[in-house]
Amino acid sequence: MSSLSLKGIRKAYGHHEVIKGVDLEIASKEFVVFVGPSGCGKSTLLRMIAGLEPITGGDLQIGGVRMNDIEPSRRGIAMVFQTYALYPHMSVRDNMGFALRFAKVPRDEIDRQVNAAAKILALDPLMDRYPKELSGGQRQRVAIGRAIVRQPEVFLFDEPLSNLDAELRVHMRIEIARLHKELQTTMIYVTHDQVEAMTLADKIVVLRDGRIEQAGRPLDLYDDPVNQFVAGFIGSPKMNFIEAEVSEAANGAVSLRLVNQGGVHLRMPLSGPLPAMGSTVLVGVRPEHFAEAGTGDVDLNLEVDVAEHLGSTSFVYANTGSGEPITVEREGARDLGNDSGLTVAIRASHAFLFDSAGNRLR
Repeated sequence: MSSLSLKGIRKAYGHHEVIKGVDLEIASKEFVVFVGPSGCGKSTLLRMIAGLEPITGGDLQIGGVRMNDIEPSRRGIAMVFQTYALYPHMSVRDNMGFALRFAKVPRDEIDRQVNAAAKILALDPLMDRYPKELSGGQRQRVAIGRAIVRQPEVFLFDEPLSNLDAELRVHMRIEIARLHKELQTTMIYVTHDQVEAMTLADKIVVLRDGRIEQAGRPLDLYDDPVNQFVAGFIGSPKMNFIEAEVSEAANGAVSLRLVNQGGVHLRMPLSGPLPAMGSTVLVGVRPEHFAEAGTGDVDLNLEVDVAEHLGSTSFVYANTGSGEPITVEREGARDLGNDSGLTVAIRASHAFLFDSAGNRLR
């Protein structure tokens, strides 16, 4: 299988630059997910790897070979798109084998590869059906099977599950994870859904405005985000950001006045440079990291807007009384209703600190 190396990759349309110098190493057999908001450049970057978009600057290597000017068909990649793009007049079998027939592969070899892919994807009973006779999930499996039969060095997936309903998305996530484990092939997957990214990836690449904000293992990004953007993007529900003012900064710690909490103070240790006195900062707390009242470093008194009870877990959407939104994850809490009060605690050891520009303070 092939590794990929992106060095200083840029893409511009005229004077408008959309990919702004991406450096990334993808190991052989690694499952990498590009994630970020709409318009961040993740699909454009994928299409540049595929050869569907010319590279404005930088170098792309696949398996140690420079690919900037190599035709897509010679890059050893196969791509699965958001739309299934199946031929409606062809059976599942013929759709899966079309690229091999076009390449004039012998018929017995086509049958062998198609049957092997069908077995992997549990498509055996559907081989003589036509696309109109298939569900959305089945059509997507056929599209993936069409890629598998080409035996590529690298698989590219461009938001392949976005057209499926919630239940099918979960099922297909499991199927794609199982497929990667079985095929042991390098895979690059684009999605705007950070849940897909967290559950599928060996490595997540978070993109914003054509640049990589952070790349690493899913739980590393979750536990140690480099800035406010990554902290807010990775995690569902997303991290809470509470406005604070630095009231004291000395001896490797800061004392923070929580602006919308009546002036209560939270003290946090910092190993790096200390922020200026009086400066505005943000305290980040994940919904599941709030503690019971009285068991942390400072208590927050909240007004509950909506309580979503999901069985063993409840998500409480509240505010500080000044309109500052706070989401709390609680086990149980079935007796908690809308428009009630809730007191929770922040533990400094489970909180993050960001300056007014969104940079992480450590």
